[in-house]
Amino acid sequence: MAVTEVAQSRRVVTEIPGPKSRELQERRVAAVAKGVGSVLPVYVTRAGGGIVEDVDGNALIDFGSGIAVTNVGNADPRVVERSAEQLGRFTHTCFMVNPYEAYVEVCEALNRITPGDHEKRSILLNSGAEAVENAVKIARSATGRQAVVVFDHAYHGRTNLTMGLTAKNMPYKQGFGPFAGEIHRMPMAYAYRWPTGPENCGPEAAAMVTDQITKQIGAENVAAVVIEPIQGEGGFIEPAPGFLPAIVEFCRANGIVFVADEVQTGFARTGDMFACEHEGVVPDLITTAKGIAGGLPLAAVTGRAELMDAVHGGGLGGTYGGNPTACAAALASLEAIESDDLVGRAREIGDLMLGRLRKLAEEHAIIGDVRGRGAMIAIELVKDDKTPDPESLGRILSYCHSRGLVLLSAGTYGNVIRMLPPLVIGDDLLNEGLDILAEAFDRL
Repeated sequence: MAVTEVAQSRRVVTEIPGPKSRELQERRVAAVAKGVGSVLPVYVTRAGGGIVEDVDGNALIDFGSGIAVTNVGNADPRVVERSAEQLGRFTHTCFMVNPYEAYVEVCEALNRITPGDHEKRSILLNSGAEAVENAVKIARSATGRQAVVVFDHAYHGRTNLTMGLTAKNMPYKQGFGPFAGEIHRMPMAYAYRWPTGPENCGPEAAAMVTDQITKQIGAENVAAVVIEPIQGEGGFIEPAPGFLPAIVEFCRANGIVFVADEVQTGFARTGDMFACEHEGVVPDLITTAKGIAGGLPLAAVTGRAELMDAVHGGGLGGTYGGNPTACAAALASLEAIESDDLVGRAREIGDLMLGRLRKLAEEHAIIGDVRGRGAMIAIELVKDDKTPDPESLGRILSYCHSRGLVLLSAGTYGNVIRMLPPLVIGDDLLNEGLDILAEAFDRL
């Protein structure tokens, strides 16, 4: 693995946030729109490996990875070198005006590594939301249909269409409607909360979804089913076994495009290159972003050639889509993932974290569920009757932040701790972070 110049040790020298971060926060309040939030307002100067350093000299353990973006670590030297080289040659031409090789190389790589051995095509874009929106456009164009099926607890983005696809109202949708039409929401195979028990969840949820699509929409009217193979913002909900393959089978039988939203789960994050590979699912279209380019903004839609090529010339694109510097970063990032076996490293991280967290759950009844795969792990906090407990979540995060551990929240009910450490983090930092989390539960 590449060596970072950032020392891989936690260091807390001021209260968190420290005085310099608080000064910057005052400037931010006066300059930045209130609607832009921050989980932990410590202002960063450097980051690398599993550490984020702030303006006050604190070094925090990173269990967030910029929300699953810096999978290969922050400022990976290969990403930096290749990006800097590209910056020195040219910064922009617009691929739709004067194309360049790096865009083609990234598409070739995506066509190679995404699931399935069928002929594929790709397009490059700027963000996960833009990728999902384009996947819907492609599915509608290819099928001549309009309806789109999505699921409870889903998160797909902040554009008008993707807000409509997203399940959670606050803070993502409140006050921003009306949203795009022909969007239909179905039950999710949420094993922990399934009424008849987790062992029945997969087949029962699949039967319920296919029945509702058939009766309420008409399968012949559905252009696409869009789903996260593990739901992100919804609380790292892993569909119960058998659910995804059953939905894919239904889509195949009815000419529906199956879209896997792998924006958060992609690029080795879950211990497979893509989360849908866990049950052998081969999507028709797959959307990617976040971990694709080592921290630079890039996204993609990759899919079956006959679907991707169904759109008329000029119907897909965007001024900044496939920015040359982001493409260079993506090529370096993909090289790092494969050469450093970060798929295998994600599995090691998952084994370590799940083992410790399941023991923690035995000691604390407030932990209702520990779940996830690879380096995408969650804890759901509940009261005795599985009632969500967001208040305790806030207290735990506050303690961990004060001790120099970056943690994120998630979940439709605001009661899930989500952990997304960089795939290059060392076991010592992982264990130290989990020690802090255990202290937080003991103090609670």
